[in-house]
Amino acid sequence: MKIENFFSDAEKKAIQNAIAEAELNTSGEIRVHIDRTCSGDPVQSAIDLFEQLNMHHTEQRNGVLFYLALETKKFAIVGDTGINQVVPANFWETIKETVINQFKSQQFATGLCEGIRMAGEKLKQHFPYPAGDTNELSNEISFQE
Repeated sequence: MKIENFFSDAEKKAIQNAIAEAELNTSGEIRVHIDRTCSGDPVQSAIDLFEQLNMHHTEQRNGVLFYLALETKKFAIVGDTGINQVVPANFWETIKETVINQFKSQQFATGLCEGIRMAGEKLKQHFPYPAGDTNELSNEISFQE
């Protein structure tokens, strides 16, 4: 199966809508990336991908990446330096636990949507939406075989 087909069209739309809703009240940017496999540490893979996706080029360095490797069952959430400076040390782990609890029930889209909402709330708190803000990064889910 192509990994692009892992989520139904409705699930993809729900994830993209969760991103759009989370970004409505903040200058922060959220992306979701799905890989087939991750051979090493998922956090390091997410950090590498964060740079490949140019997520570190946001004006306030407040991008967040949700990274999932399907076949190797690895998951990570990473934030850029701007957001990492203002959230508690265990913030990403707390969201990760919430998302993984949904994953355990095969509710992958639901878990991602829930995590995205949680990240969006924190982004809104620390990076409120400024007038004239533009969407700096795509809300599309990216896939890599």
